[in-house]
This record gives sequence, C-alpha cells and structure tokens, in this order.
Amino acid sequence: MFYLPLKPTTPFTFLNSKTLTPPNCCKSQPQTERGVSFDAGDTFFRHESSTARDLAVLSAAIYKKSHNELRVLDAMCGCGIRSLRYLAESGADFVLANDANPDCGGVISGNLERADAEKKRWVVKHLEANRLLTECYLERDFFDFIDVDSFGSESSYLRAAMNAVKLDGLLYVTSTDGYSSGGHRPQQTLAAYGAYVKHMPYSNELGLRMLIGGALREASVLGYHVVPLFSYYSYHGPVFRAMLQVRRGKFPIKRDYSFISYCIQCGNSRGFSWDELGQMRCSCNDIPGSLVVSGPLWTGPLHKASFLTEMLDLAEQWGWTGDGTGRHIETLLKVMIDESDPVLPFGYIRVDEIASRAKVNSPPLVSLMSTLHKEGYAATRSHIALNAIKTNCPMVECVRLVKEFYSMSADEKPHGLIKA
Repeated sequence: MFYLPLKPTTPFTFLNSKTLTPPNCCKSQPQTERGVSFDAGDTFFRHESSTARDLAVLSAAIYKKSHNELRVLDAMCGCGIRSLRYLAESGADFVLANDANPDCGGVISGNLERADAEKKRWVVKHLEANRLLTECYLERDFFDFIDVDSFGSESSYLRAAMNAVKLDGLLYVTSTDGYSSGGHRPQQTLAAYGAYVKHMPYSNELGLRMLIGGALREASVLGYHVVPLFSYYSYHGPVFRAMLQVRRGKFPIKRDYSFISYCIQCGNSRGFSWDELGQMRCSCNDIPGSLVVSGPLWTGPLHKASFLTEMLDLAEQWGWTGDGTGRHIETLLKVMIDESDPVLPFGYIRVDEIASRAKVNSPPLVSLMSTLHKEGYAATRSHIALNAIKTNCPMVECVRLVKEFYSMSADEKPHGLIKA
C-alpha cells in the first residue's frame, strides 16, 4: 500500500520545546521539516540539507509506488530525520537506521517512534557503516534503497553498498570534499574515486561527475553499472549527492566515462576518449600547458528527465510546489529537467567569463540564453551556479555573440533584453 504523506507547513521551523518530551541522553532540539516533527538533540544536523532530504523522500516514494515495497537502510542517520521521513512520507515498509555513535540511540529511537510507536517497521543499530553493509550482504538481507550521507571524500563504502542494495534498487551517495573537486588535491581524488582532477571553471560539476564515476568504477568490478537518476550540488559544505540506480551488467567503458579538458587559452571544453589519450590538444593553438585535463570522470547525463518529472508531479500532489515555501523545490526540479537535455555537454559557462573574454559588461543571463536559442544552440540555467549556463555553444562562439549583442542598436536588440 502506498502511504500518503503529511502535508508540510514550512520546510524547516523550530517548535516550542514544551511540545516534545526530550530523550534523557541529551539536550532537546525539537524541530519540524515538511510537517514532520522530530528532535535533533545534540547530534550533527543541518537544516540546510532539507532539500537533499526532500529529493530523497520523493525518490523513495516513487520507488515504493512502482515496486509496492520499500526497505530502506540509512547507513549514517545522525538524529534519524531521514529515516523518520522515509517512514512517514515515503511509506517505507521497514527502515534500518544506523549511526556509529551509540549516544545518538535515544534521539533516533524517539524520533522513529513518532512514525511507528509499536517499533514494527524500524530498527536502530550502531555499527560502522562498512561493517553493517557487509553484514547485510553476507546475510543476504538486501535493501531497495540505501542512503549513505558520508563526510569528505570517503568512498570506501561504495562497493559494500553496491553489494547490499537490490538490483534495480536506489543508492544515494555523497561527497563533501569540495577542496579536492576544485583540483587542489588530485592525488586524493585519484585514491578515492580513481580520477585525477585538476582545477577547471566548473569544478562543482566535476565534483558530481567524480562521485558518479567512482561509483561506476566500483559497480563495474561487481559486474553492475549505475544510472544517475539525479545529481544535486549544494553550496553548504559543499555537498555533492547523486541518486543512482544499480543495474546488472557492466557499463561500456568507452561511453560516458572518459576525460574532460579545458583550454585556458580559448576557454573551450571537450571530452577525450581512452583511445585519444596520446592525442590531446586544442584546435586553437599548440601552446604547451594550455590544455588542462581531468579524468576519467562520468561524462554522461547528470539526471534522468523522466524520473525528475515524476518527482515534480509527486511534489505537486504533496503540496510542495507553488508560491512561498514550495517555490525552491519546484524551481530546482524544473532546472534539473532542463539540464537533462541530451544535447548539452558536460560543464557550464559562467557569464562573467564570457564577458571577460569579450571585454564587455556581463549581459543579462536571459539575454544570452535568448541569443543562443535564436542561433540554434541549446541553453539552460545551471542548478549548480546561478550566473552560469549549460550550452552546446563553444566558448569562442559565445564570445562572438556577446560582442555582436553589444554592438547592436537598441532597436535591434530583443525587446525587454536591452539592459546590461
């Protein structure tokens, strides 16, 4: 049976502490998220992560609706808010909430009792995540949905999680190592994700592609492959999250898993296959050191449009969209759907970089996108960077079009798009 969720009041608010009974083990921090009341206690908790939790809850609910079953393993649950929302909103049949810190047990149990006071649909454990995932695999206790909200570039759990999730199940993976994805520790990314990452203008997208590529590599070892249903970047942390579907069969390694280059001289980006490793150069010049290369990375789509559309439809049914508090999740999902256009390449282009190369003021983003569309290019906003676009138009062509835009008279410019 598919459980209908509680209707949200606001995404995140504090409640009067007198309304809840705090666990004896720690200080009470009563709060509510999407209408679900919980206690954060003294555990690590970020209300800024509510959007990532919203996306996870929607995904889990869609899985439940299509499979009529939902068993969730929350490997690093903190205070248990995600586990609670999987029970209360996604309609999970069973949730295993795990946190290595036993001091969190009282808070976690107290929260989960809000959804199931009889304790029939959940259990709390306090094991190291890899040990728990490995035990589940050895006991053949597989889960439909595994959420691993890890810290830094910790990737050792990926293979254990692949073993513990059901085939066609969902795996929600995490990285918070923005320093490495920014190209500052290529040896670290090589060790953690098998990718040598150098600094590029779209480093936050590289963080997502690095994470997906590392998961794909681990899946291939086991004879599986992964399909990204959505990828989400959030500035706080920063946090990189990807919802992956684990499928049987190895992925063709030459497709969507290759090398990404950026030319410092002209600003163009392109991908190189494994067969082209000894032939990397930019067509604009032969200047040594002008081409920066990272990889191997996931170079395919970051999202699956059909799945995001289901998420948006469900969010509307639940009253999570529209004016006020629901606008953010609605806008985010719509932008991610636009980003799913298969003609769009990896990376994004910052408007200020185009303006700098064109030696003009930054044009309005809407003006730039309108111009690109009229020239026959695909262009959309990026959910990762506000003042950036994803487009299949090369940088050199973007620069030319912006120069032409500023050389046009006011009468020639598109109506309403004149101001810089």
